[in-house]
Amino acid sequence: MQRRVLGFAAAIAVTIAGVAGCGSSDPADSGSPSSGGGKDTKVKIGVIPIIDVAPLYLGQKKGFFGSRGIELEMVSAQGGAAIIPGVLGGQFQFGFSNTTSLMLAQVKGVPIKSVVNGAASNGKVGADVTGVAVKKDSPIKSAKDLAGHTVAVNTLQNIGSTTVRESVRKAGGDPSKVTFVEMPFDQMPAALDGGRVDAAWMGDPAMTIAKAQGARVVASPFAETDPKLTVATYFTSVQLTKQKPDLVKKFADAMSESLQYATDHPDEARQILTTYTKLSGDVLNKVTLPDWPAQVDMASLEKLASLGEQDGLFGGKKPDLNALFS
Repeated sequence: MQRRVLGFAAAIAVTIAGVAGCGSSDPADSGSPSSGGGKDTKVKIGVIPIIDVAPLYLGQKKGFFGSRGIELEMVSAQGGAAIIPGVLGGQFQFGFSNTTSLMLAQVKGVPIKSVVNGAASNGKVGADVTGVAVKKDSPIKSAKDLAGHTVAVNTLQNIGSTTVRESVRKAGGDPSKVTFVEMPFDQMPAALDGGRVDAAWMGDPAMTIAKAQGARVVASPFAETDPKLTVATYFTSVQLTKQKPDLVKKFADAMSESLQYATDHPDEARQILTTYTKLSGDVLNKVTLPDWPAQVDMASLEKLASLGEQDGLFGGKKPDLNALFS
């Protein structure tokens, strides 16, 4: 079950070695304007096709990037294990990742920099963008009761397990007695309904599917960790911030405008999901949207980093949040 966690660590190690061996190559060459001079800069961005990145697609549709001379190409990836090395190697100019993964990469020596916010908790306990669900007839009534049970998360030793432990802790339970198992989100509703796990930490559309099977939410780890928790951001390589500062600023400005537009027009944000996910019909109308503030919440990131240290995620090191997120 730890294969993907080990894969992430291995990918980071390979990336560090690759960066160390690089000469003066420009990771943004593929994003440079063509010889015509007046054409848009082509920018590739590594993303996970989930609800959180809706503002990116909406901003592209509304012309917020095009008006700044940026021609976006979104490239879907399975997760940070592909996106972070892809950004470092120049395959992508920018990437999307949860904030714990970015902290993990930084303490391993990966030269990355968050450039603009991505998604945040909506702060609603019981109706947040992620939650821990159990079967309708489960004896688990609250986060405290998760102690002594198995909880599915999409990746071990990451933002899911860290925030679930905090929910258990705040509810008066012993987080050390929770057993986490790794499982893709789309497999969680069936695993929960079939009794293969006692609980599952998931977001939509998995959560909506699980609820349709009778599941109920007993914890909202993001909101219970911090109601303003910055969950994910868009990032780039430190090298690109130095070599192409104007491009980085234009991307960040366009993304900020996109986040604000998505916040002000949630129906349009919901509808854009049909263009890059399989969501439609009743499921589309029921999925829970995150908050999309333009700015990261540093206090929430400090809390998340502290919890990660407490869980031993960073190997005794401490993430430099100012260098990474400000």
